[in-house]
Amino acid sequence: MPAVEIYDTTLRDGAQGEGISFSIEDKIKIALRLDKMGFHYIEGGWPGSNPKDAGFFNQIGEYSLKNARIAAFGCTRRPNTEAAADENIQSIINVRTSIAAIVGKTWDFHVTHALQTTLEENLLMIRESIACLKGKGIKVFYDAEHFFDGFKANPVYAQATLDAAVQGGADVLVFCDTNGGSLPQEIAEIIGGLRLKYTVPFGIHCHNDGELAVANTLAAVQAGVTHVQGTVNGYGERCGNANLCSIIPNLALKYGVQTIPQERLSKLTALSRYVSEIANMHPAAQQPFVGSSAFAHKGGIHVNAILKDYRTYEHIDPELIGNKRRVLVSELSGLSNILYKYKELKLDHTPEGAQTIPDKQILEQIKELESQGFQFEGAEGSLELMLRKVYHNYEEPFRLENLRIIIELKENSPAYSEAVIKLTVGDRVVHTAAEGNGPVNALDNALRKALEEFFPDIRKIQLNDYKVRVLDETEGTGGVVRVLIETGDGQHSWNTVGVSANIIEASWQALVDSIAYGLLKIKGSSDIAGTD
Repeated sequence: MPAVEIYDTTLRDGAQGEGISFSIEDKIKIALRLDKMGFHYIEGGWPGSNPKDAGFFNQIGEYSLKNARIAAFGCTRRPNTEAAADENIQSIINVRTSIAAIVGKTWDFHVTHALQTTLEENLLMIRESIACLKGKGIKVFYDAEHFFDGFKANPVYAQATLDAAVQGGADVLVFCDTNGGSLPQEIAEIIGGLRLKYTVPFGIHCHNDGELAVANTLAAVQAGVTHVQGTVNGYGERCGNANLCSIIPNLALKYGVQTIPQERLSKLTALSRYVSEIANMHPAAQQPFVGSSAFAHKGGIHVNAILKDYRTYEHIDPELIGNKRRVLVSELSGLSNILYKYKELKLDHTPEGAQTIPDKQILEQIKELESQGFQFEGAEGSLELMLRKVYHNYEEPFRLENLRIIIELKENSPAYSEAVIKLTVGDRVVHTAAEGNGPVNALDNALRKALEEFFPDIRKIQLNDYKVRVLDETEGTGGVVRVLIETGDGQHSWNTVGVSANIIEASWQALVDSIAYGLLKIKGSSDIAGTD
């Protein structure tokens, strides 16, 4: 297959996804990252629709892009107007971009019901709008909106709109599955037939309403498309757009098609997470290729096999796209999971990985704790501390002697919380108290206050997230709860877990592990882990 050029529309189509709003600065950052990745085109937005998109085009010109060209999006002229006088067309010309993507109506139903104009006038709108931009030296990609629905409803008119675009000088005909309801075989059959009639390069733009945007895009490439449009992480309106984080590795690694430079594929996972962070969207763990669960293994049989050869349960080497293999430890684990964790955590073990009685003991302990409600696959900080205690004489940096939580409620007054704590650190006993806006916050403050003198690095450790789940709803307020805490030091984050019928005790378990694990990683195991 010939090389495929990648056209990213995260900044325009992706921004239409629910809960996503990019500032101009956000869009600049993403555009620079896409350029560094080697994307061919970056659609900056619709300059005629809002000041933010117009501002992006004004500012992006201050940066020197090495790989990508910036495209402006717009629609054909309004019915019964001159293209040169149309505000939308002029907005594209005014931002001085060398690339324009113009969307036009392909489906006769849309022409008569949405545009409320004649079929002939729509053809003139397409041809004249493209010709006007071409006359200004702008390269034009014609986005044939609702093409597959339009073709199935009226193939003669759908092709007439393509003819109009070609007559206007369109450089690429982009077939849009705007409603996202087409099937791969339909895409391949329709594009394959049209490929015999046109010499202009073809493009594809799919939405994901049928969970087929990636499959439809790949089918289009097989049928002769050489221009692929999509978004990072599949962000977009409704169910999203075709996900470039899946399309690019599928084309490059499965089809052997040149897309972005080969050496940039290993940065794809980092790109996915960078864009999700800027979009303020939690990364989808189960997203193919780049998700944190994409190469995560839980079952003992699976882990035993991948220890021998990753190809037994992985379709590619995760390092090819910058992801990594993860082995989870849970009640479904076998001894292979434990052995893998030793290797992953760089912990010493018995010669040649020989299985020992402690291996089986720790595995049974994990399974017993999971039956009580612990969840170590999402709390690897707590898991590592457990492994160190069994094999490396790990000693906790402090020991609780006594803890008292005081909560005072008064009518028309904020709740008052105070934690009084007594700890043993080395050969010293520390007794202190602290207030908080709730009992867990007061507990956290008191613990940090007591330890700060001994471990100044504790100032770097911050609680990022705190989640509580009732494990047995039938017990009501007396049910066992699981507390998951995410903690970070500004560069890395880790999760810890606690389980108890008492929410304060469960919180204490998770909080102690989060602090102990953070100190272990920041200060180094030799400082606080005994003979480890």
